Amino acid sequence: MATKKKQSVYSGIISKYRDWLPVKADTRIISLCEGRTPLIKLENIPKTLPAPVEIYVKFEGLNPTGSFKDRGMTMAVTQAVREGARAIICASTGNTSASAAAYAARAGIAAFVLIPEGKIALGKLAQAMMKGAVVIQIQGNFDDGMRLVKEVAKAAPVTIVNSINPYRLQGQKTAAFEIVDELGRAPDFHCLPVGNAGNISAYWTGYSEYAGMHTKACAFCTDSCVYGDRTAHISQRPKMLGYQASGAAPFLRGHMVDNTETVATAIRIGHPQSWDLAWAASRESGGWFAEFSDPEILRVQKLLAEREGIFCEPASAIAVAGAIQDIEQGRIPAGSVIACTLTGHGLKDPDTAIKQSSAPVLKVDAKLESVKKAILDNMK
Repeated sequence: MATKKKQSVYSGIISKYRDWLPVKADTRIISLCEGRTPLIKLENIPKTLPAPVEIYVKFEGLNPTGSFKDRGMTMAVTQAVREGARAIICASTGNTSASAAAYAARAGIAAFVLIPEGKIALGKLAQAMMKGAVVIQIQGNFDDGMRLVKEVAKAAPVTIVNSINPYRLQGQKTAAFEIVDELGRAPDFHCLPVGNAGNISAYWTGYSEYAGMHTKACAFCTDSCVYGDRTAHISQRPKMLGYQASGAAPFLRGHMVDNTETVATAIRIGHPQSWDLAWAASRESGGWFAEFSDPEILRVQKLLAEREGIFCEPASAIAVAGAIQDIEQGRIPAGSVIACTLTGHGLKDPDTAIKQSSAPVLKVDAKLESVKKAILDNMK
């Protein structure tokens, strides 16, 4: 009797893309099976647009801690452990703290997270606290936290796992690999939220490596970069389009911004740490930046949920808002294939979602006729 071939169990992005990542054969991999997130083709929203296009959303909210940060964190913590680190530290608007806490717990090391007091969604704070991180609230914003983290790392034995850690971006670039692997090509345009600006740099690096090209957006790249010395998987790269909230839009202002404010807490950052790399990705790709107000961001968050059944956090929705606007204005032409990164799950910030929800909560008697009437009265 023939025996069934044992199927390999998926074990995360480092195992899948090891040849494309700076890891050694004997490296202990710290993973929560991150990656392999769905690339969902939008069906209803494109029908309302003036030009026929294909829009896909890479839903990174289905990573283990609910955001794209897990891709970078598996690499950052894996390298930290390899170097003998006993603790990691980060500044965070929420998602990084949740991810750092989870991977530190997995590795058996300590995590310290600095968050702005009163400026973090409770869903994200709960994750960091439940996973055992030491949470330090500062009376300041993310940029203050980032400054302090850099200073602390010079004086204490902790490894920074914000996106200034180059291993973070190495992990995050794998999302571009997954998109190409699934589509069989690169999209024509890639739309992303931009806060600390590491993700737009990471995606551009991923697309560039799959095209067998070097890029200034990769912190590991040199004239003899081994990561670009591969068989090309694609012949063209997308234009990288970055979108910011109007209350936190340093790339639109052309300089760093203080006193940021936006409902999209994940991108409430005025001093992006990957400033130069993001500009390089935009210029090399022929892309651009744009901004949106909070009401515009929330409108598209609700639109995605109601029309496509996809619940993302506010910062994520700005990627689709940008795609819609650029299609309507003709900057993205008919026939284009567009990828939008949805960076985090909507449950990260349920309070914001509930405040703008128009779905009624009906109270009726516990009787068949009452329930039936409520249903019939509210049928679409």
